[in-house]
Amino acid sequence: MTHTRTIVPQWTLGLAGGVLLGLMLAGPANADEVTLDYGGLTLNAEHTVPDGNGAADPTVVLVHGTLAHNRMETIESIQQALAERAINSLAINLSLGIDNRHGSYDCAQTHRHKHTDAVGEIGAWVGWLKNQGVSNVTLLGHSRGGNQVAWYAAEHDDPAVTGVVLVAPALWNAEAFAEQYEASTGTPLAEVLETAADKEPDALMTLDRFLYCDDAEVAVGTVLDYYGDDPRRDTPTLLSDIEEPTVVVVGTADDVVPGLVGSMSQMAGDNVMVTVVQGATHYFRDLYVEDIADAVESVMEN
Repeated sequence: MTHTRTIVPQWTLGLAGGVLLGLMLAGPANADEVTLDYGGLTLNAEHTVPDGNGAADPTVVLVHGTLAHNRMETIESIQQALAERAINSLAINLSLGIDNRHGSYDCAQTHRHKHTDAVGEIGAWVGWLKNQGVSNVTLLGHSRGGNQVAWYAAEHDDPAVTGVVLVAPALWNAEAFAEQYEASTGTPLAEVLETAADKEPDALMTLDRFLYCDDAEVAVGTVLDYYGDDPRRDTPTLLSDIEEPTVVVVGTADDVVPGLVGSMSQMAGDNVMVTVVQGATHYFRDLYVEDIADAVESVMEN
């Protein structure tokens, strides 16, 4: 059965003092950008190894959300919180089809990436860590990255991956999304998908809106990958196929993925714990990031 733990943040001097003490005691971390050749592209990531650790020590792979990057506030804060607890981390930039990509995706660029590309790239970085001697990897994904991490973990049984943390992971409901798409663009999604189905995957379409981008030029294969109905984009459907200990962290004030608390709290599986954080938004700012670090430590200790 699912174990649900509700956390009420303690905004007290004692908690703040404890965090400050942790900051004072934690040693500096060595952070380096590392790169990897994959599929004709250069991938990059921020590799953080706190002083006193070795590169082969247990490491957390961090995966960002939609069209974002590894220096966005949420990912950077998690990486810092882990460093304060002497935990190695590797915050990756998904390529989104761009060579050596940095920063948020530029909506003026043609979209040729796929949601499913991330599954292969996560695997490539797990392989990179194994080549560094790492034999204990925890995967952590935020938002869409949470779904992509869950997808990877559900379909790949790598002994090096020992735990999974999903932070505000994405949900998917084809009917609800189609209604939302038509309401925001005036175009039925079924028409978009029907048009795409008659074209070659590399052909281009111009959409009034794609993901967070207006007036976007998008490859047909990209449209079908993101907007076609695939139940695996609904994170709860993947959890029963993940063998590693898994913690799902959700905030009660998340208005980006509405219904997430209810959807996750209904999940069943002896290896799944759902941590509900009262007051946390989708981005887990400020001290809420400590609840994510707690979740990481809980799966690393199993």
